[in-house]
Amino acid sequence: MNETDPSSREKPADQRPEHPDFWCKRFGQGTTPWDAGRVPQDLADFAASQPAPMTTLIPGCGSAWEAGFLASRRWPVTAIDFSPVAIDTARSVLGDSPVDLVCTDFFQWQPPAPLDLIYERAFLCALPRKLWDDWARRIAELLPAGGLLAGYFFVCDQPKGPPFGILPEQLDALLQPAFERIEDRPVADSIPVFAGRERWQVWKRKG
Repeated sequence: MNETDPSSREKPADQRPEHPDFWCKRFGQGTTPWDAGRVPQDLADFAASQPAPMTTLIPGCGSAWEAGFLASRRWPVTAIDFSPVAIDTARSVLGDSPVDLVCTDFFQWQPPAPLDLIYERAFLCALPRKLWDDWARRIAELLPAGGLLAGYFFVCDQPKGPPFGILPEQLDALLQPAFERIEDRPVADSIPVFAGRERWQVWKRKG
């Protein structure tokens, strides 16, 4: 293909959700419709039901409201995002909360200690579909047998995004090779961008 053909050139970084500049631009502008500004009820209920604190990773943490909540319950929490502007936003939200806040790429990050839980909220649906297999593979690598993937999944047929919708059978295909789903229910307190199309699910890593 001729190199001068516009279709042969990649979009600018701030138009590609797989690039940090995409998210830096939106956080910088305050255009964050996925940010609830609060801790969702299903997560609060989940945390309250656990017999002991869980060592937790929150990928694509954004403003990190949930990280601060879990840390306030004495859970060891690492919150990561590859957007420096998102990390700055999270730092202002967290204040002196003892969250390990790291600017890094989820696909490159290595845990300093074994994880018990990966919390999912608006991370998978922010990833272009070409990265979904890598996401599932990395989740399975990071969690030991018995570890949990818990959170919110944008389950619908919405091809354009972000947020990118995922169909139930697509999510099953990604996770069932390494995980067993142990909870699945509709979400009652979704923010508008996800309303009616979000499910709370918990997946347990197989042995």
